[in-house]
Amino acid sequence: MTDMLGPRLKVGVVVPSTNTSAQPELDALRPAGVTNHIGRMVINDDSMEDEPGFDHVMHSIRTSTHPAIRSVVSCSPDCVVIGVSPESYWDGPRSHTTVLESMRSVAGGLPVVMSPDAIKAALTVLDVRRVGVITPYLPLGDDSVSRFFKDSGYDVVAIQGLGMPSPAKISHVTEAQLRDAVRTVDSADVQAIVQVGTNVPMMRFATVAETWLGKPVLSNNAVLYWHALRTCGIEDRLAGFGTLLARH
Repeated sequence: MTDMLGPRLKVGVVVPSTNTSAQPELDALRPAGVTNHIGRMVINDDSMEDEPGFDHVMHSIRTSTHPAIRSVVSCSPDCVVIGVSPESYWDGPRSHTTVLESMRSVAGGLPVVMSPDAIKAALTVLDVRRVGVITPYLPLGDDSVSRFFKDSGYDVVAIQGLGMPSPAKISHVTEAQLRDAVRTVDSADVQAIVQVGTNVPMMRFATVAETWLGKPVLSNNAVLYWHALRTCGIEDRLAGFGTLLARH
């Protein structure tokens, strides 16, 4: 029997319990007949200002992701979006493949959408190789994200971290900080700007930034949801959320 409120698609989404940006941003992107269903990875709002602290946050995410997936698949979604970035980038493309397969297994074989695959798909349809990258992190996290993009065949022209000290504090970033980060990583050599980190509330600002930069500005949550919709056969074009969702 078809779900009454989500007859076209039910999207399972798992996010860290500290994340307050992904759910409202993804909900804003729902086409008619599509519903989102949230599971939370229970973690503490620990410091990410040094390597031991960042490693502890990573460990908390790793141990809580599979239980969160199991909690959301019980509502029988059509796919599962993993709304967290550090696990995806920390150990490089080869590690990502292993992580993705483990999550598919826990999800019972359902399609699993993660940031690296979504961003690669977006950059492919936009025909982009040279990127400016914005992260929520201090240099410790920036280095790993930059290495992931480079190992995946992209030219990272510039990278800028927002320097947020803990998982929950990422959502406290201001539009002025986002504007400064965009200006820092942009140049004539940059074909598109990519923002990683699902707790960065950048979707609205990215849409505006595209109008004055004249190039794609890809916010993590918009790209994740675009890839989930397209993976599941939903081809609706969504106006007001940037080039990717409006044209591809």
